[in-house]
Amino acid sequence: MIKAGAISKGMCLIMKDEPYLVTEREFVNPGKGSAFVRLKLKGLKNGKTLQETIKTNDTVEEADVYERNAVYQFADGASYHFMDNESYEQFEVPIEGLENRQLFMKEAETYKIIMWEGNAIDIELPMKIVYTVVDAPEAIKGDTVTGATKVVKVETGLEVRVPIFIKEGERILVNTESGDYVERVNN
Repeated sequence: MIKAGAISKGMCLIMKDEPYLVTEREFVNPGKGSAFVRLKLKGLKNGKTLQETIKTNDTVEEADVYERNAVYQFADGASYHFMDNESYEQFEVPIEGLENRQLFMKEAETYKIIMWEGNAIDIELPMKIVYTVVDAPEAIKGDTVTGATKVVKVETGLEVRVPIFIKEGERILVNTESGDYVERVNN
């Protein structure tokens, strides 16, 4: 248990019997009454956001979550299959609630798996990942007046809007939170 006044951004707490990550914390000390903490939380199991206001002297349970590095192997429709980097143990992470991760994950790459009570509850993606373009339509001559873009497909099946000069076989950097093109990667 931790006092609400000691909560900081990045901590994991148990709220409504689920683990939540503190994404924002605001300490408020009004002229009258007792001080309180306003929290914005993100559910680690369901991704939902939650806002809570807690008096600074109240206590909250800390979630015992930990990270585990694992290599992504494949998805079978119901689960993502991973192998632990150290023990070589293979395990599954249910796809339900994490459907949006599939188009960003590349096979044979290492990702951080968030574990709670012995179960994998989230897959933490890097902020940006390099992908190879596997399908890119040809640019139409004369489409260069106002920063024209086109949609390309990368190796995982993700479709990304890119500038028209991007060609099939090139590598691009993509923001995994927004799915937006960042830049072309050389070599």
